[in-house]
Amino acid sequence: MKLLITGGAGFIGSNFIHYWHEKYPADSIVNIDKLTYAGNLNNLKGVAEEKNYRFVRSDICDQNETLDKAIKNCDVIVHFAAETHVDRSLNSADEFLRTNIFGTYNLLCYAKKYNKRFHHISTDEVFGSLDLESKEKFNEQTPYSPRNPYSASKASSDHIVQSFFHTHQLPITISNCSNNFGPYQNSEKFIPKAITNLINGQKVPVYGRGVNVRDWLHVEDHCRAIDLIIQKGRIGETYCVGGLTEDISNIDVIKIVLEEMNLKDDMIEFVTDRPGHDLKYAVDWTKINRELGYQPTFDFSTHLKTTIQWYLNNQWWWQN
Repeated sequence: MKLLITGGAGFIGSNFIHYWHEKYPADSIVNIDKLTYAGNLNNLKGVAEEKNYRFVRSDICDQNETLDKAIKNCDVIVHFAAETHVDRSLNSADEFLRTNIFGTYNLLCYAKKYNKRFHHISTDEVFGSLDLESKEKFNEQTPYSPRNPYSASKASSDHIVQSFFHTHQLPITISNCSNNFGPYQNSEKFIPKAITNLINGQKVPVYGRGVNVRDWLHVEDHCRAIDLIIQKGRIGETYCVGGLTEDISNIDVIKIVLEEMNLKDDMIEFVTDRPGHDLKYAVDWTKINRELGYQPTFDFSTHLKTTIQWYLNNQWWWQN
């Protein structure tokens, strides 16, 4: 199989390339990435030298022969490339709208030209926010209700992808995943910021009182879910991918990190809450479990411990 990965120098995309290369070493991979602040070619050490891997520096918003040729010659497009950080979208949404909406549309136009299989990586944040006391979980039938520029741009891209299936019969699938964590994640994100701050002897900033709840998904479990969708997923369908069965608050996540690193609660620093901060995400992954056999490999605490160890062992990577 010939894969075209967009955003493959980013966190999830690079983990997916490592995963796919290890599992399917005979397959070829072309990685297209603009190399913004979130793209790091150091993420791909060990793969970059392989003869069936090729990196192309390009913007998914561009209309050029490079993108046209890459899509023409692939079998499957796995679309990770996106602006993803909520705080950045609150300060300026321009790049989020450009990359997440127009960039996705541009790729779809090329995919339509050659009738290519297209898998779109999205987020559970398109569904909005749940009440903290709610027992509900997001599923594939949950109405969209994005609450910040980032999630609104991803919601828009989801709708555009679906429109190409309904109007052009493009063979698409979509996955809406919960919050990822694991190796190669930029230290501006919640879990790696906590770990790297503590390694540097700095306190961990926590919004508000830390009561917000997230569904945490280890990136390797996410990669396995995408693999299942590409191989066995029903065309035109959406699959929600989560990693937890029980709620966990942000403050409880930090306390697990502190305990694992033998530190006390005085390393927590509560800061002014994010504007419009979503209270709770929870994902029902029954559909992908029932249809494709997906489930997380380990519990959250086990995955979190291995993630902490990775950042301890790879300070050369994040110190840069």
